[in-house]
Amino acid sequence: NNNNNNKSNNNKKITSREEDHGKWFQEVITNADLVDNSPVRGCMVIKPHGFAIWELMRDDLDKKLKKTGHQNAYFPLLIPQSFFAKEAQHVAGFAKECAIVTHHRLKLETKEINGINETSIIVDPESILQEPLIIRPTSETMIWHMYSKWIHSYRDLPILINQWANVLRW
Repeated sequence: NNNNNNKSNNNKKITSREEDHGKWFQEVITNADLVDNSPVRGCMVIKPHGFAIWELMRDDLDKKLKKTGHQNAYFPLLIPQSFFAKEAQHVAGFAKECAIVTHHRLKLETKEINGINETSIIVDPESILQEPLIIRPTSETMIWHMYSKWIHSYRDLPILINQWANVLRW
């Protein structure tokens, strides 16, 4: 695109896929203007054109998976910390990238500062969870837990499940 209003720099050299796949992917989707950075670290906003491409790819793959007997399912975004303790070796590679939820409520706090009431939002210290919850960096621990409830003998196999889901790693 030779349009001078185009935000992307089409002349920028992109890292080769073989050199650094993750960096290559980020550069391609950014230079193609498919995404934008979110104000939240580690998160991106998929723009409408990028989402349309995702929907086409997902729909095509979904048809292929369903032809092989797969069904879609969705597992929770929040995973009890104890599940990760059971899978410590599996989680070790990305443990430092996990986000933890420790409380379930916020509250308003008003303080007087220089004669002016200022209101802010704080974590309610009385809303601490009995068990911290990890924001899903991967789904295996939750899926294996659910499979242990669903699979009781070989007659329950195969389970052909696909999940379209977000993960979060910082």
